[in-house]
Amino acid sequence: MRSHVTTKGLERATHRALYYSMGLLPEDLDKPLVAIVNSQNETMPGHIHLDSIAKAVREGIIAAGGTPIEFPTIGICDGIAQGNYGMHYPLASRELIADSIEVMVNAHSYDAMVLITNCDKITPGMLMAAVRLNIPAIMISGGPMATGCIDGNEVGYSDLMAAQGDVARGNMTMEELARIEREALPGCGACNLLGTANSMNFLTEALGMCLPGSSIPAVSGQRIALAKQTGKKIMELHKKNILPRDIVTAKSLENAIVVDLAIGGSTNTVLHLTALAHEAGIEFDINSFADMAKKVPHLVKMKPARGGHYPTDVHKAGGITAVMAQLCEAGLLHKDLMTTSGRIVADNVEGAKVIDANIIKPMDKPYSATGGIQLLYGNLAPEGSVCKRAAVAPEMLKHRGPARVFDQEEPAVAAIYGGKINPGDIVVVRYEGPKGGPGMREMLTATAAIVGMGLDEQVGLITDGRFSGATSGAAIGHISPEAAEGGPIALIEEGDMINIDIPGGTLTLEISDEELTQRKAKWVKRTPNVQKGSYLDRYEKIVTSAMSGAVFKR
Repeated sequence: MRSHVTTKGLERATHRALYYSMGLLPEDLDKPLVAIVNSQNETMPGHIHLDSIAKAVREGIIAAGGTPIEFPTIGICDGIAQGNYGMHYPLASRELIADSIEVMVNAHSYDAMVLITNCDKITPGMLMAAVRLNIPAIMISGGPMATGCIDGNEVGYSDLMAAQGDVARGNMTMEELARIEREALPGCGACNLLGTANSMNFLTEALGMCLPGSSIPAVSGQRIALAKQTGKKIMELHKKNILPRDIVTAKSLENAIVVDLAIGGSTNTVLHLTALAHEAGIEFDINSFADMAKKVPHLVKMKPARGGHYPTDVHKAGGITAVMAQLCEAGLLHKDLMTTSGRIVADNVEGAKVIDANIIKPMDKPYSATGGIQLLYGNLAPEGSVCKRAAVAPEMLKHRGPARVFDQEEPAVAAIYGGKINPGDIVVVRYEGPKGGPGMREMLTATAAIVGMGLDEQVGLITDGRFSGATSGAAIGHISPEAAEGGPIALIEEGDMINIDIPGGTLTLEISDEELTQRKAKWVKRTPNVQKGSYLDRYEKIVTSAMSGAVFKR
C-alpha cells in the first residue's frame, strides 16, 4: 500500500508514534489510510453541514476496513464575495484547492481519498486534484438547499435577486425585501437554483465521479446514507484499483457536456470542464459544447431560467439519474463507461424513471431541440464567448444595439440602477477577465440589476468576466481574448453598434477591420491594481484565457 512508506519498517518508528499520539491503534496502520478531504466551514450554507457528511463517510470507511484521516481545504462563498472586491478570489481559489489537496495527500502518502464538496469552485478544484493525484478517489456533495416559502408560495435565491430591482423601482418596500431575505434560503445546502454549485455537483454524477443521487437534498437522511455508502465504496475502489483517470476520460467529459446541455447548467461549467480536461491530459475541443448543443435537447428548466423549477422539484421528478436514463435511452450518452459505483453508466441509471414529465421533459417534447448553453464567435470574440441560452428571453435571442461601455462592474451597476441604461442598449463590462480582474469576477450583480429593473427583455450584457449560474437574460461572458490582452472588447467605444445572434452563434462589433486595426494600434496595456507579491498578483502572471479554462500556464 502507498501509505506503508510512512508506517512500515524500522526507520518509521517516529512516524508510527505520531499516529499513536492521535489515538490510532497499531492495527489501524495495517489498513488503507483514506483521506477525507472536508471543505466544511462557516462561510456559506452549502458547507455549514458537511461535518455530518464527513461523519457518515468515516463510518462507511471504518465499516469497510479502512482507516479514515480527515483534513480540510478552503472554500469561498461566491454569494458573499459577489459584487465587491472579494469576487476577485473565487475562481482563483480553484487552483489553490487543487494544490492544497495535492500537497496534503502526497506529503502523507494516503492510499485513497473521499472528497466532500458542495459549492462553486470547490467541486472543480477537487475534481482537478483527483485526476492529478490519480489515486482511488470518490466525491460526495452536501446536496441542494430546500426551497423557501412565503405565504404558501415557493421562493428562492433568484426571486430574491429580482426583488432587489423591485425595491429600486419603487415596487417593493425594504420591509418586504427583508422578509424575502429571511425566507428565500431556508437552511443548509447549495443555493436553491441551478448555479455553478448544483451544476458542477450534477455533472460530477454525469462524469461518474460520485455515486448516483447528486440531486438528493441537503436536509435528507438519504444524503447521510449516500455519504455512508460513499465511505464504503472508496474501499472497493481501492481494492480494485479503479482510478480517477479510468473514469474521467474524453467520453465521460462528453457525457458531462450532454447532461449540462440538457439541464441548462451554469456557463462556468465551460471553464471547469475545460480545466478538468487540461488537468487530466485529455485533448479537449471547447467547440464540443457547440457541436453537441445541436443534437442535445433542453429537458430541464431550473431557476433562474424563466418558468424554471427549483432543484428539489427536479429531485422529486426523478433527479439527475432519471435525466441520464432518458439521455441513455436516446443514445446520447456513452453507456459503457466505468464509474465510482464500480458499475458502468448503463447500470447506474437502470430502473431510474421520470416521475413528473412537466419538470423533466420527455425527449420528444423538450423545452427546445437544442441545448441550454451556446458558444458565440465573431470579430468581437475571435476565440469565443459563452451564453446560457436557456435563461434568455425569446425576444433577446437576436439583438442589435449601441454599446454602453464600462471598465468595471461597479460603475455599470450604478448606471443600471440609476436609470441611465435605455431599452435596446448593450452593456459592455470589460477588464474583468482572468488577467484583467484579475480573477474573472462574476457579473451577477450587473445582470441581476438588469433583471430587477425590468430590462432583461430589452438590454443585453457582454463581458470578458463570467457569470454565476444564477444569471439570466442575454448575458454573454468569457469573451476571449480579454481586454487586458488587447482583445477586441478593449477597443469598443461608447455608441458602437453590437449585433448579438445567439441561435447563429455570432457576436459582432459593427466596425470595419481597418477601424479595429487603428484602434488596436492606439490601445495601451493596463497594469492590474493589485498588491505586489499577493496571490492575485502571481495569479495574473500565469493564468490563461477563459476559453482555455483559466488554468495556469505550464
